[in-house]
Amino acid sequence: MINIVIADGHALVRSGLRMIIEAEPDMNVVGEAADGPETIEVTRRISPHVVLLDVGAPTLGGIRAARTLTSANPSRPRVLMLSALDDDEQLHEAIRAGASGFLLKDVSAAELTHAIRLTAAGQVAIAPAIILRILQERIQRPLPARPPAGIEELTERETEVFSLIARGLSNAEIADELTVGRTTVKTHVTRILMKLSLRDRVQAVVHAYESGLVQPRY
Repeated sequence: MINIVIADGHALVRSGLRMIIEAEPDMNVVGEAADGPETIEVTRRISPHVVLLDVGAPTLGGIRAARTLTSANPSRPRVLMLSALDDDEQLHEAIRAGASGFLLKDVSAAELTHAIRLTAAGQVAIAPAIILRILQERIQRPLPARPPAGIEELTERETEVFSLIARGLSNAEIADELTVGRTTVKTHVTRILMKLSLRDRVQAVVHAYESGLVQPRY
C-alpha cells in the first residue's frame, strides 16, 4: 500500500485528489496539508511514502517545503510536485529541491496515479509534454566541447547503465536489457550517482540530456 500526503492550499483540490487516489486499491491518503509548514509537520509525524505537493503551497511555498522534506526529514519521503503552470524554471527548481517528479494539474486521473506509483518506486515522473519540450530545446543546442565533470571516470559499463537510466528504465528493466543481476545494476547506479555528484535518478536523467551525453530518440 502506498501511503500519501496531499498538500494543496485549496480544500476542493485536495478532496478531488483524495477521491482519485483512494479509488486505487494500492493507495491510501494518510494525511492532508493546506500550506508548506503544515506539510512539513504532517509528513514528519506520519512518514508517508509519497507527498503530493502543490508548487504554489501557501506560506512557505512548495519548492522550499520540498527542499526541507528531502533534506532534513529522516524518513526522506518522495515528493511529487503539481503545478498549474507549464514552467521549465519551476521544474528545474523542483528537481534541485529534491523532488522525484513534476506534473501539471491538467493530467488525467490515470496519469496521476501512474506517476504516484513511479515516484513511490523511486523512478522519474515528469509530465511527458514537459520532457518533450525540454528535449527538443536541448537537441537544438550544440554539444559541449568536453564531457561534463565526472563522465570520464565512468567505466564502459557504467556509461551504458547511465544511458539506460536517462531513457527512464528501472533497475529491473536495465538488468533485463544487459542480462545482469539487479544487485549489480543497483551497484552501478550508486557508483554513477557518486562519481557525478548527483543526488538521485531524477538529476541523472536531466544531467544526461543537458550535457549532450544522451540524445533524444524520435
